[in-house]
Amino acid sequence: MKTEEANAHLGYSDTPVLPDSGYHVHDGTRPQPKTVRFPERSAIPDDAVVLFDGTSLEGWRSRKTGGAAEWDVQEGCLCVVPGTGDIQTVKEFGDAQLHLEFRSPEKVDGKGQGRGNSGVFLMGRYEIQILDNYDNPTYADGTVGAIYGQYPPLANPIHAPGEWNGFDILWKAPVFGHGQLLSPAVVTVLLNGVVQHHGQPLQGPTRHKELAKYEPHPPLGPLVLQDHGDLVRFRNIWYRPL
Repeated sequence: MKTEEANAHLGYSDTPVLPDSGYHVHDGTRPQPKTVRFPERSAIPDDAVVLFDGTSLEGWRSRKTGGAAEWDVQEGCLCVVPGTGDIQTVKEFGDAQLHLEFRSPEKVDGKGQGRGNSGVFLMGRYEIQILDNYDNPTYADGTVGAIYGQYPPLANPIHAPGEWNGFDILWKAPVFGHGQLLSPAVVTVLLNGVVQHHGQPLQGPTRHKELAKYEPHPPLGPLVLQDHGDLVRFRNIWYRPL
């Protein structure tokens, strides 16, 4: 017996049909949500793809050279080595749920964009800003959690320098067809559990001091972490393809 038939008793077949799926309202044969478990004492879902487990740079490479990533691994953290350039994952993804944690240096050095600066580039093109904005103002669309150069975040819940912060990002990749944009990238961002963007469409890939614009690109891309010259650290990096 098919699973759909076995589950038919869970719902109804005499209700209206939903226009976007073909299923009845409360349809008992509609596929059940995927079960996700958390291994004991772990905050990582069992179906997540771990990109950094705290032990090695395996799975990462230099964006500049294509060779081995030149950042350091210390005390379970992925550490920027200023001057070595951005690093990116070997794995590529499109629509995804992403989690990562970051920490700016405890010792405050610099101000504005020169303090705890890094970035998370989704698909290697679309930047969510990392910056130490604890009592440190800068231009709004360059604040921590900003869709850089496009949209300021709705809130700034950054922790004090030297404390860990957590990003949770829901990413919907743009769709292209026949050389044209069919639907833009859309992102939802939470920092330390506070919503910074909710279903925000992007104007295009990130540019500095220029307007963003879309050009067709592959449907998958790597996660890129930016070397902006500051000693930012990362840990607990994983994603779930959606």
